Amino acid sequence: MSYMITNIITGNQFQDARGKLTFVNDFDMSAIRRFYTIEHPDLNVVRAWQGHQVESKWFLVLEGIFEISTVSPDNWEQPSEQLQVDTYLLEAGTPQVLHIPPGNATGFRALQVNSKMIVFSDQLLQDSIKDDFRFPSHYWRTWS
Repeated sequence: MSYMITNIITGNQFQDARGKLTFVNDFDMSAIRRFYTIEHPDLNVVRAWQGHQVESKWFLVLEGIFEISTVSPDNWEQPSEQLQVDTYLLEAGTPQVLHIPPGNATGFRALQVNSKMIVFSDQLLQDSIKDDFRFPSHYWRTWS
């Protein structure tokens, strides 16, 4: 079964004499079980492809810019190499949370040096490890 990406949750910013407040108030975090951050110190690092049949993830860029691609494998053991890839650009200056529902694989890279993002998951680590599928980074797209 494959799923499509359906949810980009947009936030906003408020600034006054006290400083800047960045928020994504419509991001319902009730399903979150854990989170982690990913930092890319340069532009050569590509993390691709990792997928989950059960786990949902949400991506929020804290610094810099990330290009995040998603694909819905048609077969988790030997997926077709001719699948549609959707690509999203997330920037720290534009508060958005990208929801990756179950049934998708992701790949991403930083487009700005020292980019950093936070990833939220609805699965504990021990459950995520059992639902982890990896594919070659060149499988569905070229990252150049």
